[in-house]
Amino acid sequence: MIKVGILGAAGYTGGELIRLLLNHPEAEIVFANSESNAGNLVSDVHEGLIGETNLCFTDEMPFDKIDVLFFCFGHGKSEAFLKGHTIPENVKIIDLAQDFRIKGNHDYVYGLPEINREEIATTQHVANPGCFATCIQMALLPAAYLNLLKEDVAVNAITGSTGAGQKPGATTHFSWRNNNLSIYKPFQHQHIAEIRQSLKQVQGYLDADIDFIPYRGDFARGIFCTAVITTKAPVEDIIEAYKDFYKDAAFTHYSDRSLDLKQVVNTNKALVHVEKYGDKLLVTSCIDNLLKGAVGQAVQNMNIMFGIDETAGLRLKASAF
Repeated sequence: MIKVGILGAAGYTGGELIRLLLNHPEAEIVFANSESNAGNLVSDVHEGLIGETNLCFTDEMPFDKIDVLFFCFGHGKSEAFLKGHTIPENVKIIDLAQDFRIKGNHDYVYGLPEINREEIATTQHVANPGCFATCIQMALLPAAYLNLLKEDVAVNAITGSTGAGQKPGATTHFSWRNNNLSIYKPFQHQHIAEIRQSLKQVQGYLDADIDFIPYRGDFARGIFCTAVITTKAPVEDIIEAYKDFYKDAAFTHYSDRSLDLKQVVNTNKALVHVEKYGDKLLVTSCIDNLLKGAVGQAVQNMNIMFGIDETAGLRLKASAF
């Protein structure tokens, strides 16, 4: 069994990670750390787990008893934590924050299996991709492979309220979010950098801008993305290339039909579809922001790192039907 430790276990991502690992055939949770909830039952905070586990939160961090450590911190806290703590070299780390996603003076591999599976399999440290970044990259990576991203790409994507984390805020309060819609961080979202990094990796260069407008949606889970690419390439060739690009992907699938968000909520799947109108290629993609956009992909990366079935613990059914 893979022995697992979780830091920052009381938030949305921590709760979803615990839910997945409790049902993982080859993983065992050794500790779920939360200083503010130490001693409390995990199911008292993550009430969807009532009857599933008697695990309690702890303020202890027995790193010598685990094989892999998940960071479910807020952005900026992972790097600071590592400066103040020593983690054994044999312990693998999967960081769900954005601290190590951009290549630099560190050894973290960007954990997008669709393009980095071989590197993930041999590394000790993975930087798990962002939720918007995952959904948008699934839409655009095959186009980058075809060298189609020569002009600016217009991207709109809408996310559920869980993407903002568990701590209440003005724009996550039910009375504000219900029957409402808004944009935030237009053209400046923090995920643009990692999106550009992957597209450049696949295409070899990227001179075009990714004009990304994020939306806050009136729902809890999921991300739905549309991207518009200008190209004269025949749509039949593009569709075949998209299917070929994802033919070996465990969870990313091309759909011949138009997408809806309910097809992916509560799963680790990413779905992609393309249509063409004149010289405009419309690409749609969707994911569950907490699963393929966060802990589902993190567990997928764990499976790859330990050389087990990539889909272990992740055979989940969409919750809509």
